[in-house]
Amino acid sequence: MHSGKKSDLWRTNMDSLRANTVIKAALVCLILVFAGCARQVEIAQFTGQNDVGKIKLPGLAKFDETSGEYTVTGSGANIWNKEDAFYYIWDKAEGDMVLTTDISWPGKKELTHKKAGWMIRQGLSDDAAYVDAMYHGDGLICLQFRRAKGAETEDICYPVKESATMKLARHGDVFSLEISHKGKPFVPVGAISVPLKDPVYAGLAVSSHDEKVSETAVFSNVIREDLGVTKAKDRVVESTLEVMSVKDGKRRIVYRDKKHFEAPNWMPDGKRLLFNSGGKIYTIPVAGGSPKLLNTGPAVHCNNDHGITFDGKTLIISDAHEGKGSIIYTLPLKGGQPKRVTDKAPSYWHGVSPNGKTLAYCAERNGQYDVYTIGMNGGEETQLTNMPSLDDGPEYSPDGKYIYFNSVRTGLMKIWRMKADGSEQSQMTFGGDHNDWFAHPSPDNKWLVFISYDTSVEPHTHLPNKNVELRIMPASGGEPKTLTRLFGGQGTINVPSWSPDSKYVAFVSYRLVKP
Repeated sequence: MHSGKKSDLWRTNMDSLRANTVIKAALVCLILVFAGCARQVEIAQFTGQNDVGKIKLPGLAKFDETSGEYTVTGSGANIWNKEDAFYYIWDKAEGDMVLTTDISWPGKKELTHKKAGWMIRQGLSDDAAYVDAMYHGDGLICLQFRRAKGAETEDICYPVKESATMKLARHGDVFSLEISHKGKPFVPVGAISVPLKDPVYAGLAVSSHDEKVSETAVFSNVIREDLGVTKAKDRVVESTLEVMSVKDGKRRIVYRDKKHFEAPNWMPDGKRLLFNSGGKIYTIPVAGGSPKLLNTGPAVHCNNDHGITFDGKTLIISDAHEGKGSIIYTLPLKGGQPKRVTDKAPSYWHGVSPNGKTLAYCAERNGQYDVYTIGMNGGEETQLTNMPSLDDGPEYSPDGKYIYFNSVRTGLMKIWRMKADGSEQSQMTFGGDHNDWFAHPSPDNKWLVFISYDTSVEPHTHLPNKNVELRIMPASGGEPKTLTRLFGGQGTINVPSWSPDSKYVAFVSYRLVKP
């Protein structure tokens, strides 16, 4: 009897201990509900999985060893705004990486805004900073990002809704998304710089976009390529020459290399592009291929201010081979000996009149940068603007009536327009969210394309390696529209870069990558 009472007491105490343990574990999960109750449950290449955020219907994940597919079910209101709710299978990771997958939605497709994709996340709280590549229920593909904990989510979306292989890459703080449709070459969607500290969480996420419903996505061809940790000082510039349709924003890679090149011009035949690199000028087919060096004689210190006359016969360059700063020269488009145009330096070419008789340029004279014009064969220069603030980037309209330029005279850098003689200077872009540079009118005189920085960048500078937008607006004025967002700036689109048919623009985007 006595020993039986001890046994009963032991069982009672153990039952109480188990109950307390369960209660404590439940309380811990409740406390961590906003951060997700992480579970170290391995599933193939992932070491953990859990719901993140406010979840009513728990998620789950399965791995098929035969097919290599992950089937992930998740609920949650959304991955958006300032907080997220989704199911996540993840691994901790460091350094640069490339994440690739194909995604499908089996079954019904009522919820068009449901999301599935790769996510790189700073932590498991519902408001953590992150970057992801999301495939929606209706086929929309977006690069989503939250720049800092508790910030609003932003996105860059592919203009066409279609299933595609998605490739999310991290190179330092720069995240880029490229997609491939039906095995075709990868095309860029966009890039953004978001500072995430190592280690990060990298994995597959699913959100139903309805907290009362669970949705299932199938991930196939899931690959994580770890590129290692590279210090910022050891990175090299990777430049990508791209062509973009202004109708739908589709982008295509023409040429990519781990060296710095800049500022494409479209050749008059519509089949080739021209750009500068290492002080020299190169041409390349629009269809892709290898760059070909253009003979510029002794002018081998060219900067990114170069272009072509409307008749397609003459190349105009800005070069410093004489050791006196940037000077404007002309030479045959096929190559040859440069002819000096400006006597004074520095002078940076930006525009040529349609009749080929006059050049427009930015020049520093007496400590002030303004817009000037000069005859094609040189002579006296004419000053068109006279402001203590910076005026830059002058370019003629195709009818010769106007010169577009950018000026910081109102506090932020904005696009302006004046008549070709310098009269009637008027502001074209407004607002306090952007610094706008280098307006390029389309050959049909309908549109302006220009590059915009956010206001974290000093308005009088057009720096490299920044988050920028390419925007478009009617040439006569109106509300600008964002064509795409990318990592770039100086060198991206400094000079005229429209295709002759006014359907495309060429530009350069950048990444800082492992050598």
